[in-house]
Amino acid sequence: MSANVKYTNEPLGDVKIVRDFLPRPEDLVFQEEGVKVTLALSKRSVEFFKGEAQKHRTQYQRMIRRLLDAYAEHHSRRRSPRTASSRTKVAKRGAA
Repeated sequence: MSANVKYTNEPLGDVKIVRDFLPRPEDLVFQEEGVKVTLALSKRSVEFFKGEAQKHRTQYQRMIRRLLDAYAEHHSRRRSPRTASSRTKVAKRGAA
């Protein structure tokens, strides 16, 4: 946008005042308890995340952590109570 904007003192028309809806700064600080683990990943996966992290100017470990958090969140919401026998049946069906 290289065009200059010329501001004038004209009426704005119908103005609606919007209540402050933004969260407080202290509400934006997420400090989840971290747990250090040793995890062996494939070289291909690590190279992928390092490349993507470099493109998006972030840390690859943070991307992996967010992916795992999203996966856990998604599957913890969908979890339905199933018995051990029904899990075994599903596992056998998937292997066939």
